[in-house]
This record gives sequence, structure tokens and C-alpha cells, in this order.
Amino acid sequence: MEKIIKTIAEELNIKVSQVENTIKLIDEGNTIPFIARYRKEVTGGLSDETLRDLESRLNYLRNLEQRKEEVIKAIEDQGKLTNEIIKAVTISKTLAEVEDIYRPYKQKKKTRATIAKAKGLQPLAEIIIEQKETKDIYEIAKEYININKLSEEDKNNKDKRVNNEQEAIQGALDIIAEDISDNGKYRKEIKRLCYREGLITTNAINPEKKSNYEIYYEYSEAIKYIPSHRILAINRGEKEEILKVKLKKPEDKILIYIEKDIIKDKNQFNNMLIETIKDSFSRLIEPSIDREIRSDLTEKAEEKAIKVFSQNSKQLLLGAPIKGKTVMGFDPAYRTGCKIAVIDETGKVLDYTTVYPTEPQNDVIGAKRELLKLIEKDKVDMIAIGNGTASRESEMFIADMIKDCKKEVHYVIVSEAGASVYSASKLATEEYPDINVSIRGAISIARRLQDPLAELVKIDPKAIGVGQYQHDVNQKKLSESLTGVVEDSVNKVGVDVNTATPSLLSYIAGINKTTAKNIVKYRDENGKLKNRKQLLKVPKLGKATFQQCAGFLRILDGDNPLEITAVHPESYEVAEDLLANLGFNKNDLRDKEKLEEIKNRLKNINISKMSKDLNIGEMTLKDIIEELSKPGRDPRENMPKPILRSDVLKLDDLKEGMVLTGTVRNVIDFGAFVDIGVKHDGLVHISEMSDKFIKNPLDIVSVGDLIKVKVIKIDRDRQKVALSMKV
Repeated sequence: MEKIIKTIAEELNIKVSQVENTIKLIDEGNTIPFIARYRKEVTGGLSDETLRDLESRLNYLRNLEQRKEEVIKAIEDQGKLTNEIIKAVTISKTLAEVEDIYRPYKQKKKTRATIAKAKGLQPLAEIIIEQKETKDIYEIAKEYININKLSEEDKNNKDKRVNNEQEAIQGALDIIAEDISDNGKYRKEIKRLCYREGLITTNAINPEKKSNYEIYYEYSEAIKYIPSHRILAINRGEKEEILKVKLKKPEDKILIYIEKDIIKDKNQFNNMLIETIKDSFSRLIEPSIDREIRSDLTEKAEEKAIKVFSQNSKQLLLGAPIKGKTVMGFDPAYRTGCKIAVIDETGKVLDYTTVYPTEPQNDVIGAKRELLKLIEKDKVDMIAIGNGTASRESEMFIADMIKDCKKEVHYVIVSEAGASVYSASKLATEEYPDINVSIRGAISIARRLQDPLAELVKIDPKAIGVGQYQHDVNQKKLSESLTGVVEDSVNKVGVDVNTATPSLLSYIAGINKTTAKNIVKYRDENGKLKNRKQLLKVPKLGKATFQQCAGFLRILDGDNPLEITAVHPESYEVAEDLLANLGFNKNDLRDKEKLEEIKNRLKNINISKMSKDLNIGEMTLKDIIEELSKPGRDPRENMPKPILRSDVLKLDDLKEGMVLTGTVRNVIDFGAFVDIGVKHDGLVHISEMSDKFIKNPLDIVSVGDLIKVKVIKIDRDRQKVALSMKV
């Protein structure tokens, strides 16, 4: 365990004590959000992202140690364990290295080498590899001809008979070829050479065929430099049978390396061993090394893609809510009409309808009349337009229509990714049993503007749509990572226990889907919860779960004003003592005038002295002070608000050199896509993000950011816009 702790500390660049303490907390059953928020003193203030990375590496390294033990035992059971093998296994840093060492001892299927061994040719193979025998090899091989020694039945079995000297020698060489291919030392060095000097090359299966992969129709790049997005693009092109992919390896260097290790001085065996080494490489080593390198490249590319997707999703989930507004959700479409839903500031559905301002009906007048009537009747403040099919045509219609509104109305383009998935889900059916499936999408779009987090948790995280190649990566790993992101986001914001849906509650630390449903059922049967302690009356919510979840659940008009904050019940006494030190009590948090005084007093606290007086860690004290300064504050208030529009911009309106404000919609390996109000998002390439070298676009921008960009190139035929942040 010491070794694992040291490895994680080095990899994550944190202290050994931080790793030790965190592992102890994880092993005790604490959740990552709880550890990140309420055990900062123990972990040294590690962020939720670092804690997730730590947990992931811990699981991998524990599996690695377990596999090492299994391999050592398996080799020992065969009576072949040596000190060299133990040492090699012990120092291995990856599962792949361990498997390479175990390779020669694995139970093999039928191969040319296993057949040769069954014929009794192992001793002949040893004579050849030792290269000491001076007697002619063909004379020696005669001793292994067994055709006359076999039964009539076995004579007819080619897997048992050795007919002549040449067959005996070939069988022995097959054994040597397999031994070479199973040699862990060789495989490690071959991989090292391939990673250092190898190339990945691609060619089109049908060069005449047009596709999205044309840049890869004749392409080559060094394995050590190829970025993850290109690996995933090439993989997809291969899967779609558009590309052929090969790895070009430094074959001469590889063969010379093995020859130097095997061939001793000049002797009668030189030529046959050189040919055997070539055979071993081309027939056995190369195909498996290709698979391993491709698999390794894919795994690393997937890890990066998942990380990018997770970070983008987090920013989207934590988008600023638009509170206190009545919103019209507008789900654009052509033939089937645009679905409309109006929801009030609490999310309650007021009205819904379908209008046909787009092709083929083009009923602009009728649609305008219908929507203006709803805007006036329901006092609509904002219109949320989904960004899917017919979005820009719908935007042009809306921009024109709101000019005729009697009150000020703005519109916002909202990501509708996953809305159709949600509409047809069991959850949507439970929420709106009497509303048509198609209308539910418009409700979801409207609600996403009011509270992105509460709405997006209803959707499979993979359908949120801010990633890169998310359908090509390991779906289990993607799902685990995104579930972690949703958990961290929900717990960062906190939820109102008296209004939250089961889907939102199920992401709170310690609460599973069953417990979430039980909370809602308890609430329905007993009325609103008045304090957090009541949670202990909920079936299947025991003390351990209460400790994990309590701080993240808010009770807005309950018995205890501390429960509109993230102050954990275990710190209530400290929070009250802190307020008492300042001459206040917890009920003063409800008094606006006194709250201002409390805020001012809290600013001037000597953290070091107060933490000693209250016998509490400084980091925990700072969190309590922050919560008491702004009780009920939503951390998303600091996030960039969506751009409110009242007019539409067309591609034809753009000119090179124009400076605009846009919203970052997606961040990928090679840049960011920015919504500047035209039909297609513009691309800021990583090279146009800064005059300085940028390793990762996420170091500069995040999904939801409002940024100033300059138009540097317009491709009107392909409807593509290149942007620069070097304004």
C-alpha cells in the first residue's frame, strides 16, 4: 500500500499525507463530494477533480497489485517461478507489462509451437538456441524422426508425426519463434522503439469516394506526436470502412536488437536463427504489438476525450440560471411544426401549442398571431429557442415577431441536446402524463434556461452533447466519469429538499435512486420537511447516509436558518458560536439589516485566531464564513449569463475583421466552437486563442464563457467561420 500511496502522490503532485488521509476516507465509505466539501482539513483542501483522479488511480493500482499476486501464484503453481520473474513483476508499472511477463506461462491454444512440443521437439529447439553443438544439425535432427515409431492411427495424424529432418528442424524453429515472441524484455523494447520512431499511416479504401475523412486519405504522422482527436477520427474512419490504418515500425532496428541478443559468434545456426527471428517478428510479434499500440493510443485518446467532455459538461451543468422569469420554450422543426410551451417562474406549465412558421407550411402570420397572444396572456419575459433543426429560421421568425410585442421580450439560443431523449423517457411520462411527447421537448428547452442543472440531470449525461467523439469512447468509463461530474455539480449547488425531483436528489452524496424516491414519498405524505433531522425518518436513510447528504440539502423556510446554507449539521454549534462571538444569533440571518452587519463583521475576522478559539480547521472556518455571509447564495450566480438577443445575424452580415461577443458552445482538443449568432458556430483554432503557446484550450476557455472574437475568415460555400481571440 505504501508503494501505491507514493505513486499517486508523485503522479498528482500532492503530499503523501494527503493521499493517505484521502484513501482512509474513501475506504470508510465517504463520497467524493462529501470529502471535497467537508473534509478539507483532512485532505489538505483537495478539489473534487483531484479527488476523482485519485480514486481512479487508486482503483487501477489496487487492481494492478492484485494481478501481480495472481500472476506470481500462477507461475509458481507451474514450478517455474524465479527471483528474476518476481523482480520483473514487482517493478512493473502497468497491467500490460505484467501480462507481457505472464505471456510465456499462459495456457496456449493450439499453435505451431505447441504441436512441435507435442512431437517431442523441445530438446532440438534447445540445441539450436544454445548454438554449441558442432555436429551437423541434420544428423542431430534424424534422431527426432518418429514416423516408424508411431501406431498406424497416429501415423495418419500430422500433428503427431515427424517425417524427416527438415520437419524436425522446422518444428524446433517454430518453438524458438514463439519463445522470442513471448519474451517480455523484447516486447518492452520493441514497443519503446515503435513509440519513439514509429509512424501511423492511413489510406482511403476507395479514394474516389467523398467523405469527412479526406484529410486522412493519404496521411502519416509520428506515433509519439499524434493528438488524441486524430486517433479517434482515424479509428472512426476505419470502423466505417473508409480508411485503412497501418503502423510503420523501425523493423531493421528491431531485428538487429533481437539478433544481437540471441546469435552467438559465427556458427551453423546463424542463418536459420536470423530467418526465425524475422518469422517471429512478422508472424507473431508484429500483429500483437500493433494491436497493443493501437489499443494503448485509443485508451489514452479516450481518457483525454472523456476528460474534455466531462469538463465541458460541468460548465454546462453549472450554467447561470435565469430566475424569476416566465419563459416560452420554442422547439424548432419543419414539417411537424414548432412546439411551444410556456412555463412560469416556478417551472409550472401555463400553455402549450404547435405553430408552423417554417417550411413547408410557412404560416408566419398565423404563428405570429398565436405567439403574440400567448406572450400577452402569460406575461412571457423570454423565449428559449432550441438549437437543432430549423433553429436559425425560427430565430429569424422570433426576432421579427418580438418587434410587435407590447412588452420587452428577449430570446436566447439554448442547447436542445438530449431533449428528445428526455421527452420519450419514463421520467417525462411520469412528470407530464397528459402532455404529448413532442411538447415535452419544448418544456425541457424552457426549463433549461431557468435552471440548467435541474433540467439536465434528467438526461443521460452522454446525450448532453458537448464532447468530442463521445460515442466512440469506452461507454462504461464515459458513464462513470459523467456521473461523477453530475454529482460534483449538483452537490456544489445544493438542492431544495422540498422541491427537488427524484432525479436531482439521486445525485446528492450518499443518496441512491431508491432513497431519492423515498424522500419524495415522505414529503408527499408528511408535508414539507422543516429541518434536516427529519431526513432520518425517511426509510433507508440512516445515519451514515445522513452524514453524507445533509450539508447538500437545503430547507429554505424551515426551523433553522443555517439549513438554507451548506453548513453541515456537524458544524452548527461552531457556526452559532461564531455568530455569538460577533454579537448575533442564527435567527439574525433572516433579518436583512442584521445580515449586512454580520457580513461586514465576518470580513474582519482573524481566521487564524478564531479557528483556534472555536477549535476548528481554518479551511472549514472559511467555508462557514462564506456561507454565513451569503446564506442561500447560488454559486452559479457568478457564471456568465446567456446572451439575450432581440435581433438576428446572418452569415451575409459578417465581414472579416468584425469583432463580436459570442458564447463558447464546445471546447475540443484543437480549439473551441463559439456561437456568434449565425447559423453555424464559428471555430477558434487553438493557434488563435493567444499569442502565447497554449497546450490545452480548456486552460483558456470553458463552455458557457462569453468571449470577444474577431472574424478572420468566412467560407460562405461551406458556411464555416474562422474566429480569433487575438482581438
